[in-house]
Amino acid sequence: MNGPNLLRPPPVTLPVDPAEAELAAGDSAESVARRHPTSSLVWAELAEAALDRGDDVAGYAFARVGYHRGLDQLRRNGWKGAGPVPWSHGSNRGFLRALSALGQAAALFEEREEVARITAFLLDADPHIPSNMLP
Repeated sequence: MNGPNLLRPPPVTLPVDPAEAELAAGDSAESVARRHPTSSLVWAELAEAALDRGDDVAGYAFARVGYHRGLDQLRRNGWKGAGPVPWSHGSNRGFLRALSALGQAAALFEEREEVARITAFLLDADPHIPSNMLP
């Protein structure tokens, strides 16, 4: 018998993040963060930029903010603490990118348990998440 998995919660799809259009228009992540501090996407952008320039402490802090803002958004949209958050839904990517950046920063800190937890979280959210998103 094939059908929906009744034991697993339905996928969560976050609403469009208003920061996305502003970032795409070329506004700086810093200015967008001031206007949209609840956006996981903008914090993920800041985290990734910090990690790219070798500032692991700032990257960790920005990623942690994006992760927690994303958890708040997920809960407001029906997420109960587990279940799919598909990468294929574009508006979920800000949260998933922040979570990935947090894992990357944790790896730089050699925080092995956090890296394992984040890897498991990302794979639970979407088993088909791009491999470059895993810490």
